[in-house]
Amino acid sequence: MANPKEDDATIRRAPLFSALDDASAATLRESMSAIKLSKGQTLFKEGDSGDRLYVVVSGKIKLGTASGDGRENLLAILGPGEMFGELSLFDPEPRTSTATAVTDVRLVSLAHDQVIGLVTSHPQVSLEILRRLAQRLRKSNETLADLVFADVPGRVAKAIIDLGVRFGSQKEDGFHVNHDLTQEELAQLVGASRETVNKALADFAARGWVKLEPRAVLVVDVERLTKRGR
Repeated sequence: MANPKEDDATIRRAPLFSALDDASAATLRESMSAIKLSKGQTLFKEGDSGDRLYVVVSGKIKLGTASGDGRENLLAILGPGEMFGELSLFDPEPRTSTATAVTDVRLVSLAHDQVIGLVTSHPQVSLEILRRLAQRLRKSNETLADLVFADVPGRVAKAIIDLGVRFGSQKEDGFHVNHDLTQEELAQLVGASRETVNKALADFAARGWVKLEPRAVLVVDVERLTKRGR
């Protein structure tokens, strides 16, 4: 069951809200529309017109692209407090990716004309959104460099650590990374075949660095896995 206070705290973490005072944030929150998606449901598709910005309240959503021959590439996995759809605010072109629910997801959305009014009256909000876009560009450059210079096991190790930072939790038996991804989706995220990624995971498990679980990884040796991902 949704907890309004927890939801509001989660939404306030989004760049759109972080520069606002409490009163302005509350006013903006009231103007946003709530959306629920079931696992596997598509929010929008690559090529659709983009007229709204979204914030994840609970669950996980993936952003991906597809080639003409049907191959897919995952650009990002987003969770609570993260924002997406802001690119079309500054560049009103069709959506550059498809957004699909990895789990059951709750979102809030804001029409772009409302966002324009917000950034006009609150310049600091535009700076926060630009900072978010700069982070996305930096991440894209880093991912491109990894595809060129890093081997598949290194990319897998790095992906697990990155997912762990955002979705993991420390427990007595190790660091649980509950990524909720299938083996195919994890392969799409690192830009490799499922077979190659599975081989890398099996090698990590054989070394005692991780224990594999359905749609999750228990990291036993964070230090060694982190070094392998550098």
